[in-house]
Amino acid sequence: MKRISLDTLLRARQDLTYQEQYRYICSLLEAGQVKPVKTSRMNGKKPALYREYWIVEKKKDYGNYMEEIKYNFCPEMSVDYYLAHPEVYEKDRPYVLRLNEYLKEDRNQTEIPESWNERSFEIWNREKFLNREHGRTILKRCGIRIEVLNVYETAEPMAYYTNTRETPQNLLILENKDPFFSMRNYLMQGHIEILGTEIGTLIYGAGKRILRSFQDFDLCAEPYMIHSENTIYYFGDLDYEGIGIYENLAEKFQQRWKIRPFLPAYLAMLKKADSVHELPDTKELQNRNIGTEFFSYFDENTVRKMKDILESGRYIPQEILNTADFIPAKTYKM
Repeated sequence: MKRISLDTLLRARQDLTYQEQYRYICSLLEAGQVKPVKTSRMNGKKPALYREYWIVEKKKDYGNYMEEIKYNFCPEMSVDYYLAHPEVYEKDRPYVLRLNEYLKEDRNQTEIPESWNERSFEIWNREKFLNREHGRTILKRCGIRIEVLNVYETAEPMAYYTNTRETPQNLLILENKDPFFSMRNYLMQGHIEILGTEIGTLIYGAGKRILRSFQDFDLCAEPYMIHSENTIYYFGDLDYEGIGIYENLAEKFQQRWKIRPFLPAYLAMLKKADSVHELPDTKELQNRNIGTEFFSYFDENTVRKMKDILESGRYIPQEILNTADFIPAKTYKM
């Protein structure tokens, strides 16, 4: 109930006499439209009226909706939530009815997987409704699992440069944009090796985005890229985040691909760092919870050197290397 003052109730009736105003308030009381707030005291006039009132809101009849919920939903849809919250059903009704119609009439379309946005438009004629608007809430209230709709997430397409389509070949994933462009330009000049290793394809990882984009590697990659005898390397910043990206990537896809650190590049980074006056500070808020997979590819001295840098609060960015470092004469070994 909403609290309202006597003056507000009478605002549109200021031209009436007090006796007429009194009868008007009495008519509201008799009709049950208002109730006096007895703690508000009387107004001091005769006959007296309370200074404040509760406006009584009439309870809405949801009878028609209750019948619709009970008998019109398809068997897959749960009715429990909306039977308990008919006022919410009134708001959700257009979207619930469209979902109900889809499951009744077009359920066979879910046999073919579609993206979130495609399925959303198919059901509600709004491509963002399922993933970014009210769609997931509607599904939850109807007891429908997202798996029922047979949808998949779409990642940003991978950016890559193909130097050769011959197989088997070495593919190199690069964490950052600058190394990708520099190495691409180097290969475009006619070179086939980077730091003494032949590279057929460069893939731009875009930091942590590689974890999502690589999940569709089998689907979006060219046939030569998924050849079973190919070798996939990874090269990123020598910091906690870069190592973490590699380890997450290697673990997530270990059943399908063995992804290895690109050792020549990491060794070249360490060698060149010896001549740097001061390495940059590790970026704040990095997750330092890394495992042992990355370090297992290096000898003990190299691992110690890497850990000394990390534990001192420093890191080596990929950008320490440039085109002049890619030539075979600058190949480094452990």
